[in-house]
Amino acid sequence: MGQSHIIATDHADQPQSGHGLTTAAPQATAAPQATAAARDQVTVRMPADGAYLSVLRTATAGLAARLDFTLDEIEDMRIAVDEACAMVLNQAIPGSNLECVFSLGQDEMTVSVSVRCLAPRVPAGDTFAWTVLSALAGSVDAQVGPGDVLTIVLRKCRDSSRSV
Repeated sequence: MGQSHIIATDHADQPQSGHGLTTAAPQATAAPQATAAARDQVTVRMPADGAYLSVLRTATAGLAARLDFTLDEIEDMRIAVDEACAMVLNQAIPGSNLECVFSLGQDEMTVSVSVRCLAPRVPAGDTFAWTVLSALAGSVDAQVGPGDVLTIVLRKCRDSSRSV
């Protein structure tokens, strides 16, 4: 059975305990580094199996709520993370891990979903699924990094026209 890890770091990239999270030392990842504006970063590593996606949907909702996203924005990100995971999981090496890095800024959330693949292919940007993903998340990018790691990066900005 695979191992699951949750790592929470503050803006100084130091592991911290508390908040009911299991902490572990940060490990190298192929996911893009958080922007300089990121206040907090949460990494969830779990078996690359669709049975565990409810954990990421719940984490996504909780973290988006922490940024005062609206209920619609929270639901959009839950669906977007789920869809991005589905896109990478169909290429995952059996028995590998899925890593999801949440970088939280003042008014935005960036989510990087990564998995090791045998022959990674970046999802086509002209498909209906990609169009829906872009509409839900706002900004979407995909890349293949070192070690045959496929990563999809979602960025959602909080609606700044509403008062907080």
